[in-house]
Amino acid sequence: MKLDNAMIVAAQPEAAEVGAEILARGGNAIDAAIACALVQGVVDPQMSGLGGFGHMQVYMPDRGVHEVLEFYARAGSAVTEDMWLPLMSGQSRDGFAFLLDDHRNEIGYQAVCTPGSVKGYAQALSRYGTFDWRDVIAPAIDQARRGFMVRPHVYSYWCLDQQAAGQVNTRDKLALTATGRRVYFNTDGSLKKPGQIITNPDLTRTLERLAEEGPESFYTGAIAREIASDMAAQGGFITLQDLADYRVEVTQPLWGSYRGYTIATTPPPSSGLAMLELLHILENFPLGTLRHGSVEHLRLLAEAMKRMTIDKDRYMGDPAYVEVPVKMLVGKAYAAQQADAIRAGQRATVIRPDNGTCRDTTHVSVVDRDGNAVALTHTLGSPSGAITEGLGFMYNGTMSRFDPRPGRAASIAPGKRRASSAAPTIVFREGKPFVVIGAPGGSYIAPSMAQGIMNIIDFNMSMLEAVSAPRVVAVSDALDVSNRILRSVTDALTQEGYDVRRAWQSYAFAALHGIRIDGGRCNGGADPQRDGMAISV
Repeated sequence: MKLDNAMIVAAQPEAAEVGAEILARGGNAIDAAIACALVQGVVDPQMSGLGGFGHMQVYMPDRGVHEVLEFYARAGSAVTEDMWLPLMSGQSRDGFAFLLDDHRNEIGYQAVCTPGSVKGYAQALSRYGTFDWRDVIAPAIDQARRGFMVRPHVYSYWCLDQQAAGQVNTRDKLALTATGRRVYFNTDGSLKKPGQIITNPDLTRTLERLAEEGPESFYTGAIAREIASDMAAQGGFITLQDLADYRVEVTQPLWGSYRGYTIATTPPPSSGLAMLELLHILENFPLGTLRHGSVEHLRLLAEAMKRMTIDKDRYMGDPAYVEVPVKMLVGKAYAAQQADAIRAGQRATVIRPDNGTCRDTTHVSVVDRDGNAVALTHTLGSPSGAITEGLGFMYNGTMSRFDPRPGRAASIAPGKRRASSAAPTIVFREGKPFVVIGAPGGSYIAPSMAQGIMNIIDFNMSMLEAVSAPRVVAVSDALDVSNRILRSVTDALTQEGYDVRRAWQSYAFAALHGIRIDGGRCNGGADPQRDGMAISV
């Protein structure tokens, strides 16, 4: 399938530009995605990076390839299932994180799971790409040498006040280590502000070492030894053997359909399953005949989302450790039962320990002229604040996503993958890619992704319109709405008994970045709530 243009969409302009340059040099979608991802870790270092993890969906029609690469973070071998049970104090309102009295699963070395990003990037490149490792890491090295300008979204994330919600502020995580204080703060102790340049010489040297020594250094070489030594000294759970044993997994997409379009997404432990369940429920209602953002539209979204959330809380976990009833949850018969309950006026109730929320991830969507497509979502899960002196990158804080209560789908276990909120997705029309889409945004990803897809299919929006339209989420017992939802609508829903909570943001709830292909031409849309862009090549 030859296309008139190639397209890349990412949440950071510097990273999108690098991916576009790779495409212009003749690289394929995978080359561009990995080069872009490496730069994202430099210019948005609390969203992703060498200490993170992720997964990607790869479609290459000429090679007959359609696969998912999973490089999730894994709990260290030293963890035990009940080690934090006495410390549990609650759960974020959206279900994203579990909270402990002393926050050790949010900040510091015990919050860290074995990172998978370096191995994931390298394996994707060797399996599907055309450029070599040194070539795709070179732009990240160059960007790190030059530093990056603090952008509005980066700064706003650093300044989030999570204390009232019982969580650790990002600012405190940035200040945890000597490296963090050198890199992210001015000499007077103030956070660097939009427009200031961030330089991180240690990260530059680590990227240079990875270029010279190869990605295996991170898992079995000198870098691995430095990581393991620091983890041991600081009481972390990751060992040198955990790094050496880390493996990327290759699996098949999870399939669903919506109004005649086929949808390929990522299987458990990702949230592709939840997104498909939501779409399958809402397929039973004629959404396209409703006014977008109307009372009836939002009521249907809320009830379907709450049912999706109840199932996600109950069943979602690492399939290697727990049985996830995938066939039932994506089944059209089960979706029809849920739809019948909604029609009958039955209100769903989401019950969980209530508290605040904190999310961070990033995404890149790419389509090249040969029709190869990549949807890559990668993340720190939540930044831990931990940075090994001399290495420069922040580790993920994914232990906060494990349930401290034993015997549950998300309970702690050595080597276990925590369920991922991400859902990089490709929608097919008549057997050809039509939409390539993904998003950062924690528990808001699945409902936001579903809304983006429905905006295109039900409301015939362009990609930019689809990612920009006002959204709502109901991943707790409340209905959270964008500030651009009409107040007359939310007043009516409140009168019906819904707990409606209006966001202060005009563009809220995950951040969709996608490409729509029509008539052999790609058109992209970058969600306005982030600082990204879409570039045609």
